[in-house]
Amino acid sequence: MGLQVFDIMLVWLTLLNLCFFPNKASALQQNYYAKTCPNVESIVRGAVTQKFKETFVTVPGTLRLFFHDCFVQGCDASVIIASTSSNTAEKDNPINLSLAGDGFDTVIKAKAAVDKTSGCTNKVSCADILAMAARDVVALAGGPSYAVELGRLDGLSSTSSSVSGNLPLPTFNLNQLTSLFSSNGLSQQDMIALSAAHTVGFSHCNQFSNRIYNYTAKTKVDPTINTTYVGELQSMCPTNVDPTIAINMDPITPRKFDNVYYQDLQQGKGLFSSDQILYSDSRSRSTVNLWASNSAAFEKAFVAAMTKLGRVGVKTGSQGNIRRDCSVFNS
Repeated sequence: MGLQVFDIMLVWLTLLNLCFFPNKASALQQNYYAKTCPNVESIVRGAVTQKFKETFVTVPGTLRLFFHDCFVQGCDASVIIASTSSNTAEKDNPINLSLAGDGFDTVIKAKAAVDKTSGCTNKVSCADILAMAARDVVALAGGPSYAVELGRLDGLSSTSSSVSGNLPLPTFNLNQLTSLFSSNGLSQQDMIALSAAHTVGFSHCNQFSNRIYNYTAKTKVDPTINTTYVGELQSMCPTNVDPTIAINMDPITPRKFDNVYYQDLQQGKGLFSSDQILYSDSRSRSTVNLWASNSAAFEKAFVAAMTKLGRVGVKTGSQGNIRRDCSVFNS
């Protein structure tokens, strides 16, 4: 009788884990397309490399697109779906309007390159192409290359309403960041590692202007910002400037994927509050200090975090399909 009770409890705990833990590593595997489209990774890499040669925005655009996709309904390319007269899709939620068009274009061009290859037509999901492209842009910018787990299906739903509350804001504190990432099966260390994507990112004046002009009623400037950096930001973002002007998030090496992001934080040069808090809060500072001085340790942690991110909310079986057009649901 005791064994039966134990077995029932074990099954119940397993079901709870499957229901609430969003990572589905078992659904994915390396070399997933070995038989159906064996050269898919080189095909995608070729398309991404060509796009990278056209514009560096390919790097932050694609990397951010992958993150925004995975944190809303899982890594299912739902963020690429275009809105219709009857549905406002994820990409048109206000928080996603700043996603660079070059990220979308990278996936669409890579999908076209795959589909025109003999034997590969409609065999590879847009979600997998996005995961491969995110890896490739990191490597092209000087970061680590790594094996990507594949086997995702494309999602069957994309709504603007599903985005709200599922993506971090520039004003988030450590507790808010940790909680949001935890809800996606990612640890605080994963969050700090993935934040380094900002080393090749850019933002706009209106996303951080409060930190340099109107922080609080008593303090106009956020005291955690380097004073020299404040002057530089105010010069680039005067109060009457076009709020959409792009500002590099890493002022030192904005076109290189490296650990300088963490060195920036040590110097008070995090562009967002959600960046600088990683150093200002003592609970995460030791990790920032470690990765600021140890590039190899950072890259290892980043690869592990990207792999875990790529498992979030993976669609399998009847939960998805392989889209013929990444921006449109199959009819």
